[in-house]
Amino acid sequence: MFLIIGLGNPGNKYGRTRHNLGFAVLDLLSGGAAWNNKYDSQFIKLDDVILAKPQTFMNKSGKAVKEIMKFYPDATLVIVHDDLDFPLGAIRIQKNASAAGHNGVQNIIDELGTQNFIRIRLGIDNPELRGLMPGEDFVLQKFMAQEEPLMKEVLEKAKQAVEVLQTEGLEIAQSKYNG
Repeated sequence: MFLIIGLGNPGNKYGRTRHNLGFAVLDLLSGGAAWNNKYDSQFIKLDDVILAKPQTFMNKSGKAVKEIMKFYPDATLVIVHDDLDFPLGAIRIQKNASAAGHNGVQNIIDELGTQNFIRIRLGIDNPELRGLMPGEDFVLQKFMAQEEPLMKEVLEKAKQAVEVLQTEGLEIAQSKYNG
């Protein structure tokens, strides 16, 4: 069983921000299924996949992940999140890696006591805008109109990467999607 966690912040205010790419990927993966509120998350259990969007805000995501893991301790944990260290549109799939400065991922590591899970990191950096504000403000910005086509493409690629991860394994997903 796979437990796919998309990171983001709850509420309409954050809906289409850079920090909410994890939520957006899960919305694609859900195929329009109804979300339930469970484990401090929006939650869907499909056949052999659980999708969850923690509603604890990004920097406290570990609380919700830890709660879900109590009930599904043998699930393969996959965290999908934005990453300011990669250019807009880049995807990187890793396992057992440090948080690399991502506070939401660090909180998950702290709560679980391990970094031994899979991460799908989605680049959000845009050099034209990045220098205009601190990182913590930049991640809460909405995408510019000219970035939207690339973001739609990246969201679809991230959805496909999750599906390949489930069906063909980590190494194949990494070879196909790491860039």
